[in-house]
Amino acid sequence: MNNVRTVSDTKRAFYAHHTRPINSIYRRVVEELMVEMHLLSVNVDFSYDPLYALGVVTAFDRFMQGYLPPQDRESIFQALCQSVERDPQQFRDDAEQFKQSVSELSIEDFKAQLQSLEAAPDHQPWHELRATAGNEKYKYSRLMAIGLYTLAETIAPDLVKDDKQRAELFTQVCTALNVSDDKVQKDLDLYRSNLEKVSQAQAVMKDILEAERKKRLQRDQAKAGATSAASEKDAPAEEPTQNPG
Repeated sequence: MNNVRTVSDTKRAFYAHHTRPINSIYRRVVEELMVEMHLLSVNVDFSYDPLYALGVVTAFDRFMQGYLPPQDRESIFQALCQSVERDPQQFRDDAEQFKQSVSELSIEDFKAQLQSLEAAPDHQPWHELRATAGNEKYKYSRLMAIGLYTLAETIAPDLVKDDKQRAELFTQVCTALNVSDDKVQKDLDLYRSNLEKVSQAQAVMKDILEAERKKRLQRDQAKAGATSAASEKDAPAEEPTQNPG
């Protein structure tokens, strides 16, 4: 009997946990991330690790930035994790700890440790990166690449903005971790491109909402003015004051 969860099972679980409608410009983002997490969760070669958690958290937070209503954002994140039978808080905690573990490193230190992972300190991130490099069956994913990008961005935010320096760094990273440089670079290019598209869509949506707000305000002011004028017209005229005498 096949008990492997299907994509439909995961979607049903998601919408059982988050019952409110999802804002239209974000629906595709949420469903694509949900399917990606599902396919990894049922893959026999996949195993959860903090690098994956960092990729999930970063991708969600970046793509869902500006979501309205804002209080629904965390509900959606929790439903995503729960739909693949994972603990949302573990994702958040592992991602934050992983970022903090490199926050004091220089890019030179990071590169040097990559060159000799076996001699690197036995704590995050080196413990996790060694485990990745030493696992012949490691299941690569776009979310893992986003996790790596987030580490590099935490260490050297200006470097990752430079196309040449970023490409050189990730060539070193991929060589050290025994993952495909071509896949990582392509996935990161697509990730950065999609972030830009979402940012543009958010800006357009913000402009639309602001224009609607102004129109609504103008209508309310016009309505209030018309009501005031009607009230003055219907008010009884004051009778003239008679002079005594």
